[in-house]
Amino acid sequence: MPTREITLRINGTTYAGRAEPRKTLADFIREDCGLTGTHLGCEHGVCGACTILMDGDAVRSCLMFAVQAEGAELMTVEGLADGDRLHPIQQAYWEHHALQCGFCTPGFLMTTLAFLRDTPRPTEREIREGLSGNLCRCTGYQNIVRAVAAAADVLAAAPDAGVRRAPALPDGCVPPTSAGAAKTRAAGRARTPAPKGRTAKTKPSARPKPKRPAGRRRRA
Repeated sequence: MPTREITLRINGTTYAGRAEPRKTLADFIREDCGLTGTHLGCEHGVCGACTILMDGDAVRSCLMFAVQAEGAELMTVEGLADGDRLHPIQQAYWEHHALQCGFCTPGFLMTTLAFLRDTPRPTEREIREGLSGNLCRCTGYQNIVRAVAAAADVLAAAPDAGVRRAPALPDGCVPPTSAGAAKTRAAGRARTPAPKGRTAKTKPSARPKPKRPAGRRRRA
């Protein structure tokens, strides 16, 4: 199957690579861009583990093709923390024990980020409704609700607490342009011009075949 060139920005860094039209955005982010914080659970858009922000909106990256994100501005869980300093939402999840195995946590964090941006002073009912599209099999949701409420208080008291500093740019570094960026947007959807950032080469998407352990016989 022929491949298509894809250029997009993730967490302020520009990534360019090639992928088959059938490749999902989640797989492109993980395999080609090397950002494995976005997890894959059900791959049917039900569990919410693969949630990221695309042009500011929370989306299921397992339900999108990578080619649909051409020219988009994405944010994954890797973009929350500022170096060693956790985002207030991450800190609240940590302090209120809102995670156990952690597999669903990236999706919850990104959903919470978009939710608190749109609902800065939520009630408990609103929090539960806002997170209803994400599934967790460990915590029972109680501590997650408490963490979101705590994060809302912190962000309301200090709106700049969750602002991430822009990465330093090398001299003369200019991101590649993309002629097809405008074609991938829904009709009438406005886009904010993205600032210039770094350009990162993607990692090879081919996976090595697993080797069979020596000395182990196949069953007849």
